[in-house]
Amino acid sequence: MLKFLIAGLGSIGRRHLRNLVTLGQRDILLYRTHQSTLPDDELAPFPVETNLGIALAQHPDAVIVTNPTAHHMNVAIPAADYGCHLLLEKPIAPAWDKQVDDLVRIVDEQKIQTLVGFQFRFHPVLEQIKAVLSSGELGRLFSFRVHWGEYLPDWHPWEDYRQSYAARADLGGGVVNTLCHPLDYVRWLFGEVESLSALTDQVSDLELDVEDLAEIVLTFENDCIGSIHLNYFQRPPEHTLSITCEKGHIDWDNATGTARIYHSGVGKWETLSPPAGFERNDLFLEEMRHFLALIAGGTESRCSLHDGLCALALTEAVHRSSRENCVIKFTK
Repeated sequence: MLKFLIAGLGSIGRRHLRNLVTLGQRDILLYRTHQSTLPDDELAPFPVETNLGIALAQHPDAVIVTNPTAHHMNVAIPAADYGCHLLLEKPIAPAWDKQVDDLVRIVDEQKIQTLVGFQFRFHPVLEQIKAVLSSGELGRLFSFRVHWGEYLPDWHPWEDYRQSYAARADLGGGVVNTLCHPLDYVRWLFGEVESLSALTDQVSDLELDVEDLAEIVLTFENDCIGSIHLNYFQRPPEHTLSITCEKGHIDWDNATGTARIYHSGVGKWETLSPPAGFERNDLFLEEMRHFLALIAGGTESRCSLHDGLCALALTEAVHRSSRENCVIKFTK
């Protein structure tokens, strides 16, 4: 049995709490600032600390960092200093600064196990797509298109969207940071990014001080070219991935979890489906199961701090490219 500290009890923090309990963990301490807009009923069985130093002095084995993005490093750095393993929600920070460098140094010195919360790496159909691409059966990868649109006011209906971290620059929000999952999974699926250009803007009537639209074009070291569209104003929501290869095509829809693969050699479509009964929380449950295995040792992180840093470099590049109207090139 391990001891966990969860820092931040919004919707994702509570999801991780429920999944820890599902997986048999009971020794869980909550670090709170009492800013959550959700009811406290499900938190009642667990001890609470409002001082991080006192919480860390209780020697948790691992800390799950789920507070707003702008405050991640304020928890992750002292936790790593205590030798705690880290599950760090994405993006790991709003920008790459000295605090991020400090965390990297401490994690390396203390040999901390890290997992960054890009749960789409645990999607069973995306894993199958990755295997198909890696096998070479569809030939060379030519291009892809990600489209992800959400209507932000519907996202957390229990709170005023204008006060949510996703809508506030001071908390590290904006559509690029908040919906940055594709910037991670395209690198996981297709390889290292060579260059990036982007346009971002605030175009809707939503009351935000952050961008609500992003168009991103990426080139990869394997010569693939792809694009990612993100927005906060689409109804109904949509999250899809389309991939074109030399010998076929793949379409994946997050709404159903399924993918269709066209094999040009046989002229037929094949359907890839998630397991029966699959639901969204299965991604987070598998992520937590992996984190427990990671702490136990003998396995490598499926989304390490290094992967989180790569995603952070891409989000920063999106903002810089739009601001400076330039193409950002990445060196090996």
